[in-house]
Amino acid sequence: MNLAVDQPILNDPFEEPTRYWIYEPDSGQPVVMEGRRPAGYYFRARRRPDERQLSFLAEEQFVQLELVNTIRHRVGEWRKAGYTGVTPITRQLLTYWNRPGRERKLFFCQREAAETVIWLTEVHAAQRRGLRIPQDQPLDEASLLKGYNPLTRYGLKMATGSGKTVVMAMLIAWSVMNKVQNPQDRRFSDAILVLCPNLTVRERLGGAVAQPGENRSALKEPERALIPGERGNYYEAFDVVPRGLLDVLGQARIYITNWHALAPEDDSRKRSVVQRGEESDKAFANRVLRDLGSKKNILVLNDEAHHAYRPAPYEVDTEATKYLSAAEKRQLKAEKEQATVWVSGLDRINAARGINFCMDLSATPFYIQGSGYEEGSPFPWLVSDFGLVDAIESGIVKIPRVPVADDTGQPIPKYFRLWEAINQALPPKERAKARRKPKPEAVVREAEGALQQLAGEWKRKFEEWETQGYDVPPAMIAVCDNTSIASVLHEFIAEQGRVFPELLQNQPGQEVTLRIDSKLLDEAEQAREGVTRQEAAEALRRKVATVGKKDEPGEGVRCVVSVGMLTEGWDAHNVTQILGLRAFQSQLLCEQVVGRGLRRMNYDDFSVEEYVDIYGIPFEVIPVKKKPSGPSPSPKETTLVQALKERESEFKIEFPRVEGYVFEVRDRIRVDVDAVEPLTVEPTKEPTEVISRAQVGYRTGAPSLAGPGEAVIQTRAEFYETVRVQQIEYEIARRITNSLVGSREFQYHARHLLFTQVLKAVRAYLDRRVDYGIADRREIGLEKYVQLIVERLTTAVLPDDAQGEVPLLPVIERFRPRGSTSEVLFRTVRPCRATIKSHISHVVLDAKTWESSTAFYLETSPLVQAYARNDHLDLAIPYDYAGAQHDFLPDFLVRLTNRTMLMLEVKGYEKEQDRAKYEAARRWAKAVTHWGQMGRWEFEPCKQPSQVKDILKRNAGD
Repeated sequence: MNLAVDQPILNDPFEEPTRYWIYEPDSGQPVVMEGRRPAGYYFRARRRPDERQLSFLAEEQFVQLELVNTIRHRVGEWRKAGYTGVTPITRQLLTYWNRPGRERKLFFCQREAAETVIWLTEVHAAQRRGLRIPQDQPLDEASLLKGYNPLTRYGLKMATGSGKTVVMAMLIAWSVMNKVQNPQDRRFSDAILVLCPNLTVRERLGGAVAQPGENRSALKEPERALIPGERGNYYEAFDVVPRGLLDVLGQARIYITNWHALAPEDDSRKRSVVQRGEESDKAFANRVLRDLGSKKNILVLNDEAHHAYRPAPYEVDTEATKYLSAAEKRQLKAEKEQATVWVSGLDRINAARGINFCMDLSATPFYIQGSGYEEGSPFPWLVSDFGLVDAIESGIVKIPRVPVADDTGQPIPKYFRLWEAINQALPPKERAKARRKPKPEAVVREAEGALQQLAGEWKRKFEEWETQGYDVPPAMIAVCDNTSIASVLHEFIAEQGRVFPELLQNQPGQEVTLRIDSKLLDEAEQAREGVTRQEAAEALRRKVATVGKKDEPGEGVRCVVSVGMLTEGWDAHNVTQILGLRAFQSQLLCEQVVGRGLRRMNYDDFSVEEYVDIYGIPFEVIPVKKKPSGPSPSPKETTLVQALKERESEFKIEFPRVEGYVFEVRDRIRVDVDAVEPLTVEPTKEPTEVISRAQVGYRTGAPSLAGPGEAVIQTRAEFYETVRVQQIEYEIARRITNSLVGSREFQYHARHLLFTQVLKAVRAYLDRRVDYGIADRREIGLEKYVQLIVERLTTAVLPDDAQGEVPLLPVIERFRPRGSTSEVLFRTVRPCRATIKSHISHVVLDAKTWESSTAFYLETSPLVQAYARNDHLDLAIPYDYAGAQHDFLPDFLVRLTNRTMLMLEVKGYEKEQDRAKYEAARRWAKAVTHWGQMGRWEFEPCKQPSQVKDILKRNAGD
């Protein structure tokens, strides 16, 4: 069956897919279907392992995920309707994530996954008619006796490389910001527990790094993706949160740990004098959640959640598992133990602290062999699906390139089903049997042709990357059936030098081909904090985890020989070839292995196809790129655009990050309080009294006032006793005064002269424009009301002593006050021009003649001291047009010899939206100049590059 296609990429990664590939039943030929691919999975009836090796795609049937498809449809209708029924904070985030003109666009699959959880959480139940998401119900006798409640879980299937960590950041921000805004709303949580399968994932997400015996000073400090404010955090890197709201995330408690931390402790068998026995649920939760303090209503994120299933109390795979080897049975037992510890720990946390709900993220959320469920069946709480097929058709990941024909004349190319071909070629005494593994030396022998051919493809890629100046070499992966085959193959490549020895053979002090020893890796990955680990194992783990990463231990690795499919969290982007030397019993396993090599190198242009060559992995259920019969077409040349350290002292350019404006005031202000929007404090916005009653027995529908026991009225009386009205007024006035301060020399002056005036305006507003109804006046001390009043009054304040135009001051971002050219580092396929007067190595040319001509004038002008193209600089000027907020990115930043900073926009035809951009840029420049902290700024549009000289001369005068 020919499953290859000429143009696998059909869709825009930033829009909902509208087309997909399907194979005609009769001819087996691929055709394009209009619409979106239904969510589903391929399922194969269980049979003996020794029979599975010869089975084909025709033996698997596609099963639609009806629940996912229903939710997907309803979320789509909700999206088109404008996200009705959500909180103001949620609406602000959804608008921000979908805003046109974002420099860091979010993939559609990322937005859809977040939207699905938001819809399930916030949209009224009436809009979810007929929809029931199964809960994860405890099944074992011990849990049932303890009365553990079921877990609410939402499964998000996202293909490897589609950015599920960004989705985690989006949903953390959504939950935390809503909770901070409304602490009483139990739908949200500001206490986040992130559970990971291993140390590699934990460190990348931001968990504590505990590496005894290792010289940490010699290593680059790891990025911490999910910790707000930390290096490399995704909230800033992917522009997840609007500017000015990042500080709200700092109020969250986020704890990232391994599932191993959920293992129970029991000292009853110890010989100590004091024996506490097995931990209570409360003690367990206090120990595990020590970094969350006493927080309740926990939000749990299970990363690589296919490990977090509840093993069935019965075994349905006895027929299949009896053919497994002892090592395979041990592996299944270990996986089952991991799942038990993981989910049992969640049950205990839920009992002690309460779990709001769990978000399960995985590329393959399916039950595995030995779980007690049908192998390959999905978790029943799956609510969103963007699989590997969808990711390939959208250009988000590399395209697997597989053999589709060879000169053997066989209908199935040998290197497509390599393991079967090898076993058929081996003599009976060396061949794999149901209870016997094949002879390792014989397997490597029979696989050498495929290995050499694939390594040749790798060598060509290696030479291409060298000429293009890539920072790291391409990587080839060999996935072996067992440690014996891996050992022989590693010796064949790394020690004997049988495969391109000048490139792949290890030399003293230079390990370019490494073998992953599963025993050592397990020892490093599964060790709990405080337990001494083998330094060799940890060094291996670090090297494997950083393959393809600049200035890391794995930077120079070119070939990885592994057993299994490598550890989760292995996110190398430079994999170009994969060799499979093992049996692949399902398309699920194929997807898991191939997924390790599908992360793209270039995220600048998604229309550019990237490939990974696959031998020996019979991946049949996705559109794969067929191998061309002739020479491979040359890939588009890429350019590394980066800040050059040797130029930093002379050409570095800095700029402020502006998120808003205020009028500068120094002595006197005026506020038309009666013109400011009024505010109503009412129970419909925030309840002030709650009646509670003990509930006995089971009840359906809404709770009733009738019942046994005493009814209790609960109010915020305790809160009111802690604040005074005068205290609230002073706090509001303090915040407004601080926002009105000009340059630093006026800060002390402003606080003394302005505070009294601002306080008078605050009291007038609270007296005349706030309707308290029956609420206590101190209700206004809630942060949600304080923020509203500060925003409204700050906007209304005007200077009363100004003559002529009232000057503006910029509101600078709190956590990222300045940007600079030092942050630029990216690759692009767009044409580029090398620079001389710039801190950045190249100018990227969107239009070859215009940007190139402008760069020429800037390079040659004696009036220019330094300049930079505003590409990946993140200098964005906000402006409003047609009722929506946009960002304007001026083309060039130019520092003139008189120290003036000039923002230069080169554009021929001027539209109405361009005029809105230019007005916003001039306002930005005036405010920053008046601020005085970063010199004089100007903005000029340029309709022809030939006008650059006159513009420079006009702005370079003293």
